[in-house]
Amino acid sequence: KVKAIVSDKLNVGEDQITENASFTQDLGADSLDTVELVMALEDEFGLDIPDDEAEKLTTAGKAIDYILGHQKGK
Repeated sequence: KVKAIVSDKLNVGEDQITENASFTQDLGADSLDTVELVMALEDEFGLDIPDDEAEKLTTAGKAIDYILGHQKGK
């Protein structure tokens, strides 16, 4: 699900998105892309991701780990 959102927001194929692929360096995202990506993840998973945490979500793997870690409390 995270890969599908990343693929849609960054306009890259899901096959390019690995756990360790950097959104900015490997997938070509700029700062606006990353903000839109975080907002889409928040909407999809019902989360409120603080800015200081959002800055750490630089790869799909980190985003997945964050989402899994914060959904358990719901």
